Amino acid sequence: MSSTYRFSASFAVRLMGVGLVLVGLAVLVLVGLVLALSLPDPAMPLVVVAGATAVVLLGVLSVRRGAVVRLDEAGYRVRLVRGAGVRAAEWRAVEDVVATTIAGDRCVVLRLRDGRTTTVPVTVLEGRAEDFVADLQRHLNRGHGYRPVPGRR
Repeated sequence: MSSTYRFSASFAVRLMGVGLVLVGLAVLVLVGLVLALSLPDPAMPLVVVAGATAVVLLGVLSVRRGAVVRLDEAGYRVRLVRGAGVRAAEWRAVEDVVATTIAGDRCVVLRLRDGRTTTVPVTVLEGRAEDFVADLQRHLNRGHGYRPVPGRR
């Protein structure tokens, strides 16, 4: 059984806000170039608007549709997280998991047997952080071959 976690809606909106500001700045620069160079091409604003729209749509699709963390029977994969460290590993390579705070964000750090780490900021994932951690523990236990104690969850 696999689990997929995406960015939370609030985080996706913040990312899109930053993207829109960058697109706005690019539009201002292009308009400034058109005016400074006295280019007579009336199609330039249409090209700028079409380009900006394409950037925004691609941003929305990549942020909301793509899985940030995927847990499956074999291991885990992390994508779209800057500074995550190791992007994918098998469960048997994971030595332990610790919860910590990095730069004010609650994170889960998976420490691998070879000394490398994977850092997942749980505050940017959709759903409750506690649910993600419990799911991660279940996958890790299964990956190491541990069985639940009868009568306990």
